[in-house]
Amino acid sequence: MTTTTTVGPATGLIARLMRRGPSLALLLAIVALILLAIGPAGWRAGWWHYRAAFQQLMPWAAYLGIAAMGVAALSLALGWRSVAGRRAAIGLVALMVGGGVAYMPWHYNQMRGTFPPINDISTDTDNPPAFIAAIALRKAENANSADYGGAKVAEQQRRAYPDIAPVTLQASAGDAYKRALAAARRLGWTVTADDPAAGRIEAFDRSRWFGFTDDVVIRVVAAGTGSRIDVRSSSRAGRGDFGVNASRVRRYIAELRGGI
Repeated sequence: MTTTTTVGPATGLIARLMRRGPSLALLLAIVALILLAIGPAGWRAGWWHYRAAFQQLMPWAAYLGIAAMGVAALSLALGWRSVAGRRAAIGLVALMVGGGVAYMPWHYNQMRGTFPPINDISTDTDNPPAFIAAIALRKAENANSADYGGAKVAEQQRRAYPDIAPVTLQASAGDAYKRALAAARRLGWTVTADDPAAGRIEAFDRSRWFGFTDDVVIRVVAAGTGSRIDVRSSSRAGRGDFGVNASRVRRYIAELRGGI
């Protein structure tokens, strides 16, 4: 006796959806990746403000990335009999790409509460090194003021980054200046002012992803039998910096000490 199993329309529809699910998930993941990539690209090209990338494109990239993960996971879990070989590989790729895209906006959102809402870090908060060359550059871009934010910013920095402090060298101010300039150049910064007589170096650095420009000023002065080096890093755009300027100052100090 032969028993025939009848597959209902609903079951057949689910099976077709599960077979097509990996491709749909991959499409969603690709669109999410494009949205994540064009955010900073559009800001660099001048198509939109960087806030459009952070507040609109990145969230939508995250939503589509999560959707891609969901569709891929359902296809692989519920359609394991019909989703095999190439389809399974597509589903796994969609799952990984979607997860990677969704992680970036989530990571940035998590950092908002980790770092203080400041974007100007100095080893001397009582008498920060002053920008001179950067003033004109900032005005040309209608960027943030080069003026220091005062006691409130200093207090927030001290609480968040208590380790950031001046560097003292047992070397003349002239020798210390040469080391300070060499360290800035080794880090790949673009030097905009080089004034040995005043003991002042100015430069700027750009972030890799969005290409945000941050200005740096270094001050070298004689201190007793040696010299003291102060460095300040300040963002041209935005209010917070996700700790970027503090990291830059730390890297510079490490580079300066490593070159001694």
